[in-house]
Amino acid sequence: MRGRLAIALAVTAITVLADRGSRGDPSGGPKAAAPGGSLPASIPGNVEISAENLDVDTKDQSAVMWGKVVFTKGQDLVLRCPKIEVKYESSGPRVSWAKGSGGVTADVKGVRAEAPELELDLGKQKLWLRGGVRLYRGQGWVAADGAEIDLATARVSMTNVKASLPVGNLKKP
Repeated sequence: MRGRLAIALAVTAITVLADRGSRGDPSGGPKAAAPGGSLPASIPGNVEISAENLDVDTKDQSAVMWGKVVFTKGQDLVLRCPKIEVKYESSGPRVSWAKGSGGVTADVKGVRAEAPELELDLGKQKLWLRGGVRLYRGQGWVAADGAEIDLATARVSMTNVKASLPVGNLKKP
């Protein structure tokens, strides 16, 4: 079944179902807000997503969101892009994978990245940026063909790298 849903209601439903499934309690957890009402509070550990539009394919266990998409996981990962595709697990609507396109920005633990597209595997805690990447931190930048970021360790691996990095104080004591 395919259905077009209001993003706030759909994300609320996914969040509520994910919370229920994670505790094995089908009757517990926050309840979805009535249309026009306030949304439940964010649940720590959940992915928070906002967008202007959403298509959900329940048979394929996937969703496509577009229009000012913001995808947040905790305080260490914020993704912004025009379009994002997500896959969720069959055991419950837990987001396991996402692909952003159309020009993306990612803020990961104080590092800002820009690329044409990204892929995120939440199970492996890996973020791949593709198609020409620029990373910024402070006054420095690094450009590369692609980058892989391990979200658990913040380790970054890049290919075909060019960089401009500030140097320390060169004055002699």
